[in-house]
Amino acid sequence: MKRLSFWLVGFVLYFIASSAAAKEVVIVTSFPKELFETYKKTFEGKHPGVTVVINSKQTNAGVTYLRETKAKPEADIFWVSAPDAFQTLESEGLLENYAPPKEIMARIPAKIGTFPIHDPDGKYFGFAISGYGLMWNKNYLQAHKLPAPKEWTDLTSPRYHGHLVISAPSRSGTTHLTVETILQAYGWEKGWALLLNSGGNMGTITERSFGVPEAVISGQYGIGVVIDFFGLSAIASGQPVEFVYPSLTSVVPASVGIVKGGPNPENARAFVNYLLSETGQLVLFSPEIARLPVIPELYAKAPKDYPNPFKSKMGGVNFNDTLSSGRRDVVNSLYDHIITFRHRELRDAWGSIYKAEEALARSKSANAAQGKTLLGEAKKFASQAPIDDKRASDKEISGAFKSKSGLKAQLETEWETFARTNYDKAKELANKAAAMAR
Repeated sequence: MKRLSFWLVGFVLYFIASSAAAKEVVIVTSFPKELFETYKKTFEGKHPGVTVVINSKQTNAGVTYLRETKAKPEADIFWVSAPDAFQTLESEGLLENYAPPKEIMARIPAKIGTFPIHDPDGKYFGFAISGYGLMWNKNYLQAHKLPAPKEWTDLTSPRYHGHLVISAPSRSGTTHLTVETILQAYGWEKGWALLLNSGGNMGTITERSFGVPEAVISGQYGIGVVIDFFGLSAIASGQPVEFVYPSLTSVVPASVGIVKGGPNPENARAFVNYLLSETGQLVLFSPEIARLPVIPELYAKAPKDYPNPFKSKMGGVNFNDTLSSGRRDVVNSLYDHIITFRHRELRDAWGSIYKAEEALARSKSANAAQGKTLLGEAKKFASQAPIDDKRASDKEISGAFKSKSGLKAQLETEWETFARTNYDKAKELANKAAAMAR
């Protein structure tokens, strides 16, 4: 009898615990608090008794977390902007197959431009459209007598040296997409030359994507590389900023997927349905969120002058998420080891190049022509990536970055040495060129 009582008590406690767990939906997301708190409140209002539990992680950390908890998943939903992160998770079997109600899916087009909004296999679904571009503080630019930028290539101008800010792509999925967009728009060699030149113009490189709009809004820096909703939400909130989509950018879906084997599959499905429903989509127009819905007809209800990716010409780059996913870890690490971790040396090298360029432009010295030749060599040293695109996509190389093998450590050491040597050489040549201007 005593054993039976203990068994009954245990069963009741287990039932209570199970019931409590069933009333949750656990979400791994990289989105800012303004977005996920709004959706938490509105979803819980539509589903009384269900609690949204947020596990806030930047995109790459979120992918790692789902890999590490694969044997016993703790999360139900993965919710981020980066489409290649979902492709990575799908290829590793970490996402559940799902088919939202037909009446919901019928209102959403199959593609935005040439890019599929949803995964054809039903592993993840676009809930908002994202574009990548530039935001700037109008007061800052006026005070420093700087023009507003329009294109990625504008960021290489000497006039912006020290006035720019970006986040590290290894710490921000949206910045990774921006970097990859530039590489796909201009090609590997020219793309890295642009990234290295603009990297040398950065006043700082932040650890999180949120740090970029904060620095621009506060006037710490003038121009930031951001995903569109940072710029649009700041404008909607009355901040003294502007935002532009460069002509060569990507417009891709920000997505949501159900974690395979997650503890609350029914609530996870309900959350996906809510995001894709008209009610959930209209939340995107909130000033604190300012994102682009995937239901085209809802733009009739949008605030005045709101961008419509289904009607306006946005994009210009047909983003290849398969290519991006295959070299994701390599590109992020490469950016860190030749730009983020070597930022001071890179910034100093470009600073020396600009000073020499200015001196030579004014010079009437007989040695000026030779100085310009040296300056050209300096720019080459400051604009080179240590590997080509074929090697970056090589399975042995990409595999090494997933397993953290000895090859990964060896490559990263080689890249840092390459960068440090090149930037020292660039600075040396630039200083010699400047001396010839006298």
